[in-house]
Amino acid sequence: MNIVTPIFKQVAALGKAPAVSDQSVSLSYSDLQREIARLADYFRSLGVAPGDRVMMIGENSVALAVLILAGSHAGATIVLENARRAPLEIDAIITHCQPKRAVFVYAHSSDARKHAEQAKADVISDPIIGEFSVSSENPKGNSDPARDTELAAFIYTTGTTGTPKGVMLTHGNLCFIASMMGELRDISPSDNVYCVLPITHVMGLASVLLGSLHSGAHVHLRPRFSAKQCLSEINTHGITVLQGATAMFAKLTEQATLDKWQLTAPMRFMGAGGAPIDTTVKRNTEQLFGVVLQNGYGLTEAASICWTRFGEDYDDDSVGRPLPGMELRILDDDGRDVADDGVGELWARGPNVMRGYFRNPDMTGKVLTSDGWLNTQDLARKGRDSRIYIVGRKRDVIIRSGFKVNPLEVETVLNRHPGIAHSAVIGRKADGNNEDVVAFVELVHPLTTLPNDLEQHLRNALSAYKYPNEIIILPALPLAPNGKVLKNKLLETAKGLTR
Repeated sequence: MNIVTPIFKQVAALGKAPAVSDQSVSLSYSDLQREIARLADYFRSLGVAPGDRVMMIGENSVALAVLILAGSHAGATIVLENARRAPLEIDAIITHCQPKRAVFVYAHSSDARKHAEQAKADVISDPIIGEFSVSSENPKGNSDPARDTELAAFIYTTGTTGTPKGVMLTHGNLCFIASMMGELRDISPSDNVYCVLPITHVMGLASVLLGSLHSGAHVHLRPRFSAKQCLSEINTHGITVLQGATAMFAKLTEQATLDKWQLTAPMRFMGAGGAPIDTTVKRNTEQLFGVVLQNGYGLTEAASICWTRFGEDYDDDSVGRPLPGMELRILDDDGRDVADDGVGELWARGPNVMRGYFRNPDMTGKVLTSDGWLNTQDLARKGRDSRIYIVGRKRDVIIRSGFKVNPLEVETVLNRHPGIAHSAVIGRKADGNNEDVVAFVELVHPLTTLPNDLEQHLRNALSAYKYPNEIIILPALPLAPNGKVLKNKLLETAKGLTR
């Protein structure tokens, strides 16, 4: 089943109901069907055939959403990229995947226009979705002898810092995640969904955009997150569904306190994902919006592995239980199952697991078994109630004086302090095989220096070897468009501060 099929099924009942809107364009379900079909024909006129790769570079907008869906309806595999990527990163991805065409979507994205100018792409003026650019045909773009028409999207997980990894996701992968939004999150035509998570990333694409449209909801697309704007629009548009990373909810609660903002209409569902949830942020968010901040876990290679459930009380950082159809194992270094509450690497198998990494069989073989088990490379434990807890990422573990330090544990303690808005912890190489524990913190306004009681707060909760060697204040932690902290940038900063 194509990702567009369930959207078209909504048209008979919801023809005139709003489907997608941004700050410039609004389309009903009938309008959306018409534009998807029209632009799919446009792609076919460009020579795009089923199985061809078409790259889309843009930021959240009606134009980007329609073009993604139209390309899919034409049978193309859509290579997704946020326009805020650096030019060299986008060039590396184009070189790796060799799309037949690259589409640069200008709507609400000056960066996309700059990329288009660099690529010398042709400008198209569309009467409905506005201007976008299309590159000339790449003769290498259809050179694969066997085309996999089940592939819906490629999402790349690295840029210029390493070999690009193109995660190959099928229509079945994405439709499964979207269907869970209706089944477990009760998304319906009565919902107004705020979509600020990039639809060029898997959570924004599958959970928010497709999950909403497959269930008949109205999606309000916004290109970039602004806490003040988001709070205002929650009230003016009667937003009932909001998903984001923990950092986004931390900024919303801080801004609401500064502005003395109050919710004027009921929120129905709020969900965090893409990064570990912080229990302090969770509590503050729930007090502000009056609903439980649900949690979940997944990764680009297998989004939506675990979710917390409605009606289940929890006040910790559990990511919940596996979704229906998912199988999980937690294994030690010797490949043996660990006991409940034991920590090991999390493996997952189910209908959301990727096909593999594009043109990278060696890397695929390292994480994906022939019978479909994916090594997430995340450390996890299972509680006796079958809920899953993410302990950290195996490769992020810091070795200090022979002891292992999980950054997530230190971050959790830092974030519990009322003066810390957000934190990130990394390891910095020291003498021999030793590493320093370096913490970066974003302070709660109006603080400009570390709180006097922070040291005691940390020492009360952490063993001596886990205590940060250095705590560095930043005006704001560097975030990717999907809300994740860019720890590679913090590593570069830490190297420059080596004492």
